[in-house]
Amino acid sequence: MELAKVEGTIVSTAKAEKLQGYKLLLLNLIQPDMKPSGTYVVAVDAVGAGEGEVVIVCRGSSARQAEKLSSVPTDASIIGIVDTVEFKGEVVFQKHKK
Repeated sequence: MELAKVEGTIVSTAKAEKLQGYKLLLLNLIQPDMKPSGTYVVAVDAVGAGEGEVVIVCRGSSARQAEKLSSVPTDASIIGIVDTVEFKGEVVFQKHKK
């Protein structure tokens, strides 16, 4: 699992049938100190995340293990919305204190 920040939405009118009805989001992977990595990933949203939120993303075969996504052809899935990140004994992110 990795941390990422939602930086945009992907709109695709032509996509695999099993992806119909799923929101695709553009993520920038972030380091534990909340600095962006500059590595972007398109992920299927399984939890209702929105732009600007910090999320937990899983990639590879694990991305299809979320209950709703077992038959969805995805290599990256958002499986959680982060409330707090504590790194080296310090709170480096709190959702309600952006």
